[in-house]
Amino acid sequence: MLLYGLHTVEAAFANPDRKRLKLYATENAQRRLEERGVTIDVPIEPMMPKALDRMVTKDAVHQGMILEADPLPAYGPEHLSGARLVLALDQVTDPHNVGAILRSAVALSADAVVTTERHAPEEGSVLAKAASGALDMIKHVRVKNMARFVAEMTDEGFGCIALDSDGAASLEDTPFTDRTVLVLGSEGKGVRHGVREACGLTARLDMPGEIRSLNVSNAAVLSLYVARMKMGL
Repeated sequence: MLLYGLHTVEAAFANPDRKRLKLYATENAQRRLEERGVTIDVPIEPMMPKALDRMVTKDAVHQGMILEADPLPAYGPEHLSGARLVLALDQVTDPHNVGAILRSAVALSADAVVTTERHAPEEGSVLAKAASGALDMIKHVRVKNMARFVAEMTDEGFGCIALDSDGAASLEDTPFTDRTVLVLGSEGKGVRHGVREACGLTARLDMPGEIRSLNVSNAAVLSLYVARMKMGL
């Protein structure tokens, strides 16, 4: 896969789990990476900006650098031992939304973001750029069946809360445990019935203004913030 943009490439070089292959970069971009203390441990092919433009999609902002790398290892539920706050996305398909959520999850110190293997974006260039480096800073766990994952986490002692506009109580008034999985669904459909049933608890985000619903990435930020306050993290 091709990773581009300063923050994305910098994070990839800092991630020991990321297998890096080759860096294509302008002289200015190489200098910027070196100034930021990045150790470039792969072959470098100097390139002009227009040549880099041809390697990526039309609107891609590469900032003079493209890193060729392997995808990250496949993380599963077994990598969540020791986790306290996990965010699960039930069939959220837009890579820009998922990327923004990954970024927010890192900012709010969540331990992992979980998506389904199907009906979710692949770990490609668009997702990585939208995450602005966060893809290499947090475990992105992919599961075959979200309802089964929630049931397994419940068995492991996690409290699982599905965000739903018709939730029984506001998220602020919902009881939290020491280990929590927050589940958000796609815009429109929301969290699917089977996943909500597996969670046991549903909660809503009460909005005091005239607009009562949020984009899923904004809902994720607010949910994580409330969760941290409730859990004393």
